[in-house]
Amino acid sequence: MALRSTSSTDGGSTPDRPGRSDTGAAHPPAAASDRSAVHPVDELLPPARLIGSGLQHVAAMYAGVVAPPLIVGAGVGLSPGDLALLISASLFTAGLATLLQTLGLLRSLPWGRIGARLPFVNGVSFAGVAPMLAIAKEHGPAQALPVIFGAVIVAGTLCLLAAPYFCRLIRFFPPVVQGTVITLIGVSLLPVAVNWARGGESPGAPGYGSMRAIGLAALTLAAVVLGNRLLRGFWQQLSLLVGLAVGTALAFPLGLADFGPVKDAKVFALPAPFHFGAPVFDSAAIVSMAIVMVVSMTESTADMLALGRIVERPADEPTLAAGLRADGLATALSPLLNGFACSAFAQNIGLVALTKIRSRFVVATAGAILLLLGLFPVLGSLVSLVPQPVLGGAGIVLFGTVAASGIRTLGEAGLESGSHILLVSVSLGVGIIPIAAPTFYDAFPEAVRTLLHSGISAGCVCAVLLNLLFHHLGARSRAAQQSSPTP
Repeated sequence: MALRSTSSTDGGSTPDRPGRSDTGAAHPPAAASDRSAVHPVDELLPPARLIGSGLQHVAAMYAGVVAPPLIVGAGVGLSPGDLALLISASLFTAGLATLLQTLGLLRSLPWGRIGARLPFVNGVSFAGVAPMLAIAKEHGPAQALPVIFGAVIVAGTLCLLAAPYFCRLIRFFPPVVQGTVITLIGVSLLPVAVNWARGGESPGAPGYGSMRAIGLAALTLAAVVLGNRLLRGFWQQLSLLVGLAVGTALAFPLGLADFGPVKDAKVFALPAPFHFGAPVFDSAAIVSMAIVMVVSMTESTADMLALGRIVERPADEPTLAAGLRADGLATALSPLLNGFACSAFAQNIGLVALTKIRSRFVVATAGAILLLLGLFPVLGSLVSLVPQPVLGGAGIVLFGTVAASGIRTLGEAGLESGSHILLVSVSLGVGIIPIAAPTFYDAFPEAVRTLLHSGISAGCVCAVLLNLLFHHLGARSRAAQQSSPTP
């Protein structure tokens, strides 16, 4: 299905959009024409579809949410009980951040709207893992988490304040840049799916890369593809969830899944503010996390632009600013409940493209489910039964779909121009460097490595700079030369 703009002339979600009031809510359906004017993003689906589709989003992003607290918790030597609390806090704060993005709960604050009001999933940013481990190494296990939380609070506040300025970069994101970045998002995530398919552990771990693990990933991939081909209606849209269920069921007889996590999990646990101590504000740690936040803002901007094209509601400056404000506010508040920095989850963009379900209320339902998982660890343990190879098989479909959406956008942008070809080829090459050679930038300063080790950020910055070079610098003088009469 070709992408088309259903927005107003300014390209974004403006108050005068048909079917929407000045508060952003849908008009009462007085007639059939009014109902048809409601954008699919604002469509409220029946409860069964909301829950089923919301569960798909949770299943797609669960591993990404729990991985950072697992790694950081292990790095600071937390006990199993404290580690479980850290994971529950990450799930809970991811749910809050997702609800903030999808529903825009804080719309009348003096500094502007908060929340992109798109089907946009937020969770713990993986970009901050390496700097947080470095902070833990410098300050020791006893003070590590308070220092990390203090740095995250300041970084989130800076993001909140910088949002209205950062969003102005949208004019440097024409379709050729958007298509390049969207393609890079998918390509950058595919190695994650491949690692999951091999077992999700580090190379050398027992069973990593075994035939059982890869075979299970292949069977899950086949189940998703066949489900999408053979099922009809709403069940076809749930093909990913069906594939995950089939893969998990097959994992038990293969010895790749067990009910141990469910037996050991607590039934209910309230968030305990400042469980690990009051935040400590260390200047070096703050600088480190501020750099991470800039990287996260760049990726979130690219993700919102990608999602806007997929759901056919292009993200304009106000939408980007509102989304970045939600990132900043969620990040600043997250440490109060023992959580980390929050950012976009690109894998869920692939799920929106795959299922064609564009309702933001589906993702809001996923946010509510994440809240429940954070409050009821036993429910979270049920989701964690899905083994990594199963996620890997499904991830190949999800992340490949994102890359395909980027290729489609590039096709619409037109690659007849030599400057477009050069922009795409160089940006893709720069973005793929950290994927093909993860240690390529190891000799660079830490601040530079933080940016360049993210293929999405490196490729995005490269595409923006090349677009400036080809289409902005000297553009007025070239236009004047072309319009001046020949002597």
